[in-house]
Amino acid sequence: MAMTMAGVGGTALCARGRGLRSASCNYSLPRSSSSLSLRRGRDNNPHTHSLQQTLTLEAIQKSGVIACLRAQSGELALETAREALDEGISVAGTVLTSEDAKRAELAGAKFLMSPATVKDILDSFKDGPILYIPGAMTPTEVLNAHALGAKIVKIYPVTVLGGEQYIRALKSPFRDIPMVASQGITMDSVELYISMGASAVVLSDAIFNKSAMSIRDFGVIKKLAGLAALKGAAAVERWL
Repeated sequence: MAMTMAGVGGTALCARGRGLRSASCNYSLPRSSSSLSLRRGRDNNPHTHSLQQTLTLEAIQKSGVIACLRAQSGELALETAREALDEGISVAGTVLTSEDAKRAELAGAKFLMSPATVKDILDSFKDGPILYIPGAMTPTEVLNAHALGAKIVKIYPVTVLGGEQYIRALKSPFRDIPMVASQGITMDSVELYISMGASAVVLSDAIFNKSAMSIRDFGVIKKLAGLAALKGAAAVERWL
């Protein structure tokens, strides 16, 4: 699998194009933490690992938005992701196997996401510097992911399950488990999800507009990413 990596504004960036099986996740820490965020590989200090995961989690919760990117090519993915990263949005792809996750780690990923809980990935990364966000659908899956060591859980596919009301229902028994709402979320519903208890939301087409991407209109992507960043930050400040 071909994986592309570049440094963008103090970030480690990896992207997926069509035909590649997996994608890494791309993450920007605050510039004051850049020396920590760009450290490659693993060391043997568990305190450093814990701090890195904590910084990643706090940054996601502070921004309220993760952008999920799919593109026709790695080059297009990189150019498009830069626009979101420049506006302070974390950009993510998907990993489905431990091999995918290891390739993403080598490429410089700072966090990983899956649509389901992949136990091999969770076991491999829960004590390392990279934050893994497993996916869950049911209350049992949410609780199991948390019990296995997940620090935050992605609720997927959220709109099919009832949207923001489903997040509200899940947060009632699981108030202490941070959740990311994912699938089909629009720009206008960002605050609604966060008001119902989501720590963040995943936006895909709402930022990476298909028409704009098809003609490489990166100005549109930049504007949408900026709007998402504003909406996410405002919602977090108001509700969390």
